[in-house]
Amino acid sequence: MTHPASEPNPPAGGTGNAQAATGITGAAATHADGTTNTVEPILATAGVSKTFPGVKALQRVDFRLFPGEIHTLMGQNGAGKSTLINVLTGVVAPDAGTIRLGGEVVAFASPQEAEAAGVRTLYQEVNLCPNLSVAENIFAGRQPRRFGAIDWPDIKRRAQAALARLDVTLDVTRSLDAYPIAVQQMVAIARALSVDARVLILDEPTSSLDDGEVSQLFKILRHLKQSGIAILFVTHFIEQTYAISDRITVMRNGEREGEYLARDLPADQLVSKMVGHERMSARLREAAHEGHDTHEKQVAQTVQPFIELRGVGRRGTMQPIDLDVQPGQILGLAGLLGSGRTETARLLFGADRADSGTILVEGRPVRLRSPRDAVRHGIGYCAEDRKKEGIVAELSIRENILLALQARRGWWRKINRQRARELADLWIERLGIKAADAEQPIGLLSGGNQQKALLARWLATDPKLLILDEPTRGIDVAAKFDIMDRLLALCASGLSILFISSEISEVLRVSHRVAVLRDRRKIAEVAGKASNEDNIYRLIAGSGE
Repeated sequence: MTHPASEPNPPAGGTGNAQAATGITGAAATHADGTTNTVEPILATAGVSKTFPGVKALQRVDFRLFPGEIHTLMGQNGAGKSTLINVLTGVVAPDAGTIRLGGEVVAFASPQEAEAAGVRTLYQEVNLCPNLSVAENIFAGRQPRRFGAIDWPDIKRRAQAALARLDVTLDVTRSLDAYPIAVQQMVAIARALSVDARVLILDEPTSSLDDGEVSQLFKILRHLKQSGIAILFVTHFIEQTYAISDRITVMRNGEREGEYLARDLPADQLVSKMVGHERMSARLREAAHEGHDTHEKQVAQTVQPFIELRGVGRRGTMQPIDLDVQPGQILGLAGLLGSGRTETARLLFGADRADSGTILVEGRPVRLRSPRDAVRHGIGYCAEDRKKEGIVAELSIRENILLALQARRGWWRKINRQRARELADLWIERLGIKAADAEQPIGLLSGGNQQKALLARWLATDPKLLILDEPTRGIDVAAKFDIMDRLLALCASGLSILFISSEISEVLRVSHRVAVLRDRRKIAEVAGKASNEDNIYRLIAGSGE
């Protein structure tokens, strides 16, 4: 009998599909002789909803996972994937709906209850004890005993057997931290299986693995699938999704967009369903064409890039990439979450150290070992998370604007208060920051004005390259247009800008060239007529030109 992923007519999303709407009906499995029977899901939800203050994280979500399949959960950031996993594993309780495990309604009060029932979760960060041995980690909290004492020989023997089930052989008496992350993940899986897991949930397990380690993990997952274990796999990597998945559920804005057999869902359709992208507005399209026309005039001139990356990468984070940003131009980075956009920005700013390749600034090789090195070379960086990595909410607008400049000068060369006030007032006026006074706490400003203040922070340092990671996230439409128009004006004055946004229309709106990333590597660079949404989405999906 084939597993449920081979069913001839799977539910394919849409509220009109009655079978998909229930989320708990069986799947038609076909035998070699042509007869069929019904296989029930091992884990299923029906109408599950969860609301946090101001956020509808899940809305009437139906989901089903069958024995002996690898089912991948796909969606953009904020789509509801993590919340669904937390509901399934007892981290949070749903506000409405039901969960069934093996056909029985369950309501896990904690992750421990879920684990006891056979639902195990492995997160992106390996949640083990690195100072203990491999064997101790596999049997932590449930060590076999003999005559009242821990039976160490038995632990060693059983740990070796648990790893052998995964076709892994290693010294289980060595400390866990003596092994690389990939091996630690195998140990975590062995621990999960040693307690008779029926469902294995893997949340971004490949984010820190190289290609060889990913292949080894996938080999093990296929082996586990054949043994009947149901595997829920969460990833942002499209190529990995199609390499391992039997079935795909797409989440968007807290709702289940649909459930599909991987073989029946082309990559470009998957991308479209994840992002639900709309066509550019007339204003955006007109502005994009203006930008492309400007670029076509500029490419006739030979301009030395301000910064060049040649084979720059970081193991487990970003594949080697070639990239350059020219003076007076905006280079956009386009790609889905997990494609390597932020990782590239962090390498450029020295927040992460590259372990391969060469970085050149104005034609000279440099080493960016820290953000301080980057700032010294004229590079500024507005991070993606404005509240956590950007503003200091308790400080004034003036103090926030002058923060980077003061750090570059050193705390022993303090900017006097009058000069600080003049600089703050200057940038408040130039960027149109709406505030009663420069001494107002920045935390009281709107999101758009906070973002402008962060731009002012780096512009006050007179940078040559400004890296902007999601600079318009969480702000209203009017503020978005205002910020992007100001970026174009800054670029016209000679500033180099690296612009990152999950909204392709925004990238096209301001960029002279667009580098397209997928699965932590650069796959294309487009300009002119090739810079259109359709082509970029095809490139992201692996079918563009």
